[in-house]
This record gives sequence, structure tokens and C-alpha cells, in this order.
Amino acid sequence: MRTNTYIVLTLLSAGLIGATLLWPWAGWWLLMLLLLLPAWLMVLSDALQTEHALRRNFPLLSRGRWLAEHLRPYTRQYFLESETDGAPIERMFRSLVYQRAKSDVDTNPFGTKLNVYLDGYEWLGHSLGATNVEQVSDNPRVTVGTRSCKQPYCASVFNISGMSFGALSHAAISALNKGAKQGGFYHNTGEGSISPYHLEGGGDLVWQIGTGYFGCRSKDGRFDDTRFREKARLDVVKMIEIKLSQGAKPGHGGILPAEKNTPEIASIRTVEPGTDVISPSTHPEFKTPLALVQFAQRLRMLCDGKPVGIKLCIGRRSEFLGICKAMVETGLLLDFVTVDGGEGGTGAAPLEYSNSVGMPLREALAFVDDALTGFGLRDEIRIIAAGKVFTGFHLARNFALGADIINSARGMMMALGCVQSLSCHTNTCPTGVATQDPKLIHGLVVPDKAERVYRFHKSTIHALTDLISSTGLRSPGELTRSHIFRRVDQQRILRYDEIFPPVQPGALLRPDYAGPYAELLTTSRADRFI
Repeated sequence: MRTNTYIVLTLLSAGLIGATLLWPWAGWWLLMLLLLLPAWLMVLSDALQTEHALRRNFPLLSRGRWLAEHLRPYTRQYFLESETDGAPIERMFRSLVYQRAKSDVDTNPFGTKLNVYLDGYEWLGHSLGATNVEQVSDNPRVTVGTRSCKQPYCASVFNISGMSFGALSHAAISALNKGAKQGGFYHNTGEGSISPYHLEGGGDLVWQIGTGYFGCRSKDGRFDDTRFREKARLDVVKMIEIKLSQGAKPGHGGILPAEKNTPEIASIRTVEPGTDVISPSTHPEFKTPLALVQFAQRLRMLCDGKPVGIKLCIGRRSEFLGICKAMVETGLLLDFVTVDGGEGGTGAAPLEYSNSVGMPLREALAFVDDALTGFGLRDEIRIIAAGKVFTGFHLARNFALGADIINSARGMMMALGCVQSLSCHTNTCPTGVATQDPKLIHGLVVPDKAERVYRFHKSTIHALTDLISSTGLRSPGELTRSHIFRRVDQQRILRYDEIFPPVQPGALLRPDYAGPYAELLTTSRADRFI
């Protein structure tokens, strides 16, 4: 094949040279000869390089392999993918987000495209005593704040999950915040701190404090009380979220590539510009459950009593039980717990972490609800679920498992115009959402995208209220595990309350408890993560 390449190019070149000499007036022969010159250069380059065996053995022609590999995801997405195909997000859900964000028709004719007889299919049980949708609130809200909280916050049940300025462009952050302001829902800052673009829209903020303490750190990377207090007392900051881990890469720490770490971002995060910013895997300020709840109380005092909670992906269940024990022992309660699913989110991560680390959201959500209920803490502490949420049914399913509030990151990104190009970590996002390249950011028009975020939120809440009315209920908080069914296999259909049997209030405090968490209770400790 290599010899054939040389022969073909040699014959073409010789023929063109001969034609040019015989018919010098035919300048187009010379033009074609010049066009062959780059091909010769590529052949020589391929033959002499030592990195790729294919290019060395089959110069020029083997480049077709890399071209096909580059085009494969685009070819599949735009020409071959069915409505139920596509990863990590199926086309039907991407299409639905776009339709609702643009106020297009979002109904589907001719029945479901899903195979409802496959194992794992899930559905909501409706009621013959369905209520009128007008009887369900079109703006359901939940108050967050325990008895220790002086400034409780009344939150929408559907909000923007944590995505940092740095991971997202300034235009994307501005659009998200302005959409949140228009729709009356909150915008989680992500661990990259509060930027001017989080503030210019006036939307409610949940300030996420990660292991790097960006925006509230000293020069040596430790937590700085003064810097935290200055930002935490801003009127738009409604809650503080301590990020212990995230679903994309639990136990790994966040990563901001050097090419995204502009001087502006570095100034906001108080780090060196143009360097890879890697957050520690754990918090320097605490190493035990007891120290964690004490740190949360410290933040609560510094921010004048606003709600303070944690975000985590469940790993070892005994460690979360240890946090519950610490709260019972000290009386220092978290105001909320955000549960992130191990299926990952917007953050780029090594494949092993995306695929194989952390508990998936549904199991984690049921466990956290059981744990807080079993320790008698559930009435005061709110649960926020963060995962793959795009539809009203996704919301309803999480409410049924115990969530009070739902956060979405990828859904909101798609409302901004994200096309799932899977280039978030390369600084080449074509829609200007996840890049710091000014030329690409230019394409994202903030007022238009803010309106799309607002419409997606509004339409999804409307879809949720429709579903709630069909169950005969009047609010998301009334949904229970008994409302969701799953085809476990070809012989059995079970309700969620049969798959995840609920724990009775206070049961885990009893010394004679002998239920499914008994062994975990014996190993969990308030003075140690184990």
C-alpha cells in the first residue's frame, strides 16, 4: 500500500510536469501540480515520523482513519441516532429540552418510543380520582432552614445545579443567572466562587464551597473567615453548600485546565493564572463527621444564620450514618443535604470515575432519606437531588424517593444551547457554553439564552404539576415511593416502596434495631470517616 501511494503520486506528478512542458499555455496543469505538493509533503512527513505505525506504513491514506474517527460521533448523532439512542443523554430528552426552552410544541404523537416491556422500565401510577391541574400550585416551593437557621430560604423545587465560572463561560453564567431571576429559582455557583456574572442578573445564589475554598481562601489554600463573610452576607446569597464530593468524580477533587484559567478567573478564585487548578480530594478544615458539623455551624455564624448544608455523592454508607450520628450527638444540624448521583454530571472526569465510582442517584437518594428519617432528623433537614433531570417525570421520581428540591446542570446547559459535543474539557465548546475562547463565547447571546433557561424551567414545572394532578395529589411533597412502579424482570413489577422499604422515624436510634442498616450502624462513627 505504501509503495502504491508513491507510484500513484509519482505518475500523477510526472504526467502533470510533462503536460506543463509540452503545453506551457495550459497553466491549469501547473495549478494541479502545485495542489499535489502538499500531498507529497504529507507522504514524506508520515513516512519519516515514528509515532504512528499506520502512518509510517501507509502514508497519507491512513489519515482517513483519523478523519473517520473524528467524524464518527457527529455522523452518529446527526444521521444514525434514534430517539432513544445517545449517551450520556438520549436524543429524546435533548430534543425535549430544546423544545421547551424555545416554547416549541413538545407533545409526541402515536405513543411511546420506549419498549415498555424491557426490564427496568418505570412509570408513575395515576389515580382515578385525579385532581384538576388548577388545584396544584404552578410555583411549588420549599422552605429550607432548621431551628438553628435565622434566615430560612423559600426555594423553588427545580433549580440550577453547581457549575463554576471557569468551567462555563461568563456569557453562560450570566444567562443562567438572569434566567433564574426571571423564573424565581436559584443558581448554584459551583465551587469556582461568586463571579461578577453571578451577580449582574440579580438571581438567587447558593454559594458552593469546595475543597479549594475558592473566593474564601488564604494564600496557603486554607479557609479564610473574613473573605467568606464578605461574600456570604450578600443579599443574593441565600444558602451555603459545602461540597464534599461530586458525582462526576467523587473522592477526586475538581480540575480547571490551565487554558481555561484566565487572569480574571484566577483573580476570582485567588489562584495563579494559566495553571491547572486542582482542588484537594478532601477538606483541609475538617477530617471527621463531628468536625464537619462544627465547620457548618461556623459558616452559619459567619453568614448571619443563612441555611448551610452539604453536597456529596454517597460512597461508604457508614460515613453518612456517621454524619447523622454527629448531628444527633452535637445538636448541630445541617439545613440540607444535596445528593449527587454517581452517574456524573457536567464535570469532566477520568472514565473510571464516571463509570465505576459512587452510588447512582436513585439508590443514594433513598438511602439518605432513610438515614435522616431513622435518626429522627428528616422533619428539619431538606434533601436536594442532583442528577440527570430533564422531564417532569424525572422530577416526580426523585420526589417519590425522598427529595424536597431538584437541581439540574445538564438540562440547564442544554436550555442554553449545548449540543452535547462532549468537548467541555477542551476549551472548544462550539456553542460558547463551556469555553473561555472569546470567539466561541461571542455566539452565545445572553438575553436570548436567559429567556430559554426561564422557559425550560417554567415548562418543566408545568409538566410536573400535570403529573401530580394525575396522581390525585396537590403538591410534589405528597409523592411517596408507592407512586412509582418498576418492571424488575419479566415476572415481577414492584413499587418503589417494595424495592426501597422505608425506615420508620427514629428507628436507627433504637438499641434493638435489627433492620437492613444494623451492620452499618455498628461500623459508623461520629469521630471518624470509616
